[in-house]
Amino acid sequence: MTGDPSDAMHVTLTRRSALGLALGTVALAGCAFPQQGGGRSPASPKTSAGATTHHPHSGPPRPSSPTPTTQPPTPTVPPLELPLGGRELFPHYRLAGWCGAPSARTLGELGLGNLDDKAGEMVRDVGSYADGRTVLPVMELIAVVVQGSPGDSGLWRSRQPDSVVGRWLQVARDHKALLLLNIQPGRATFLDEVKAFGKYLREPDVGVALDPEWAMSPGQVPGRAYGHTDGKTIDGVARYLASIVKAKHLPEKALVYHQVARTVVRTPAAIGRHDGVQIIRSVDGIGSRAEKTSTWKWIGQQHNPAVRPGFKLFFGEDRKHGPMMTPSQVLALTPRPDYVMYE
Repeated sequence: MTGDPSDAMHVTLTRRSALGLALGTVALAGCAFPQQGGGRSPASPKTSAGATTHHPHSGPPRPSSPTPTTQPPTPTVPPLELPLGGRELFPHYRLAGWCGAPSARTLGELGLGNLDDKAGEMVRDVGSYADGRTVLPVMELIAVVVQGSPGDSGLWRSRQPDSVVGRWLQVARDHKALLLLNIQPGRATFLDEVKAFGKYLREPDVGVALDPEWAMSPGQVPGRAYGHTDGKTIDGVARYLASIVKAKHLPEKALVYHQVARTVVRTPAAIGRHDGVQIIRSVDGIGSRAEKTSTWKWIGQQHNPAVRPGFKLFFGEDRKHGPMMTPSQVLALTPRPDYVMYE
């Protein structure tokens, strides 16, 4: 702690008081006992052993300089990281996981039964996708579910409540997994639905998956027609996520868009790079290995260097067409997927 100037003043005043008291005592003694004869000056006041004599006309004594001390360093807050460490997704990690929604068999395996048990099974299952990388598990929650009727909003979609999203996020953290919020927008816009989950997207381990086959135009009814989106719309969502990453100093976020046919995503060249966001196209073709590989190649012709490759498999539908592709067969695709999702 540095010296307080008032301490030096106190020392000075104390010394002045002691000196005045001593001088006053001598003066009082002279009055009580007047000198007889000539005018001999009284003797100078004596000081105690070790004390310093100060002449009353020499000015106040100089205060001693304060002793400087070193202030403790301000503690630094460590940067937020991904569930398994680090702040960048690629090339260190490969994302792999399952998707689903509570009690909805048609939306994926992950929502069936005990969520914590299913997440543990998922983590064990996707470990075979490492192949020289670290697998970062992914739980993909269908957070906005397309509906077969307009509903109160007239938008042909419903949102999962906070109780569901919060529960899935906690389970994802328990298993050191990312949580992706999948958006089936109906007649709403992707950006509006993504922004509705803004408080979760400000977390370091939450990303987004867009499902444009369920993005309906006015007059379209879900299930009767394929929806679609365009590169500008996807780029707008990426820009929004990048702004959150920058403002909150977050690690990279994943933005996946699922594509079942080339017509589902129009003008993909409009998708650009955004700092802090990794954009991934997941090819979602259903069928045999040959059919899925053909779809992979066909959609892959829409090459965009700002977009990374991803692949999706279906536990139920794919098996209707033959054996499901194995992890080694999936990793044999060119280019090799950075993201693999099972529904």
